[in-house]
Amino acid sequence: MKKRLVVLTGAGISAESGIRTFRDSNGLWEEYRIEDVATPEGWARDPALVQEFYNQRRKQLLTAEPNAGHRALAEAEAWLDVQIITQNVDDLHERAGSSHVLHLHGELKKACSERNKKLVYDIDGWELKMGEKAEDGAQLRPFIVWFGEAVPNIEPAAELARTADYFAVVGTSLNVYPAAGLTAYAPAECPLVIVDPNAVNSPMRRVQQVFAQPASTGVPAMLEWIRGL
Repeated sequence: MKKRLVVLTGAGISAESGIRTFRDSNGLWEEYRIEDVATPEGWARDPALVQEFYNQRRKQLLTAEPNAGHRALAEAEAWLDVQIITQNVDDLHERAGSSHVLHLHGELKKACSERNKKLVYDIDGWELKMGEKAEDGAQLRPFIVWFGEAVPNIEPAAELARTADYFAVVGTSLNVYPAAGLTAYAPAECPLVIVDPNAVNSPMRRVQQVFAQPASTGVPAMLEWIRGL
């Protein structure tokens, strides 16, 4: 029976594929204020601006490709039960071939009703327009968990963390809650590994191994380390 590796991934793994993140740009995201494009209040004020912002992110995603970090996690399924919990809204893990990906903060290539987030639709191409409606008659909005909104998948993520034989944190500073709290759910005897070239807000429990590298080299190194345990 395969051992289970639970991996929490963040913006750092996708940055190597050319996807820019707001954490690197002083609270601006592609020159937009976070409050204007990633909050319910921003949507209420100017939904057309929010749609345009995510249309551009979607367009950018269509040109991005999974990198060696994404591919290594997918290939590790040959000998590990790899369960990915991602803070990223892109589909690079899926395109790399990963079978089990739980998205905490939504999915860029999906839309939902502004009245009912359980009405979810795939977006064909990159553009979501004002006037496009869900089956309940409400405007379609990006299927993204914005700042100030509940994170519906945090409980399934915590359940996954509880089942880990190994827990890895890749490309995230562990500053955004509730995702940052997931390490606390891993069993006490479970090795905790961090892959990130930047300083990470270390969780309370002991970190067993740190790979201070980008994901493209750090993830393969981490997997070799796990293989040797």
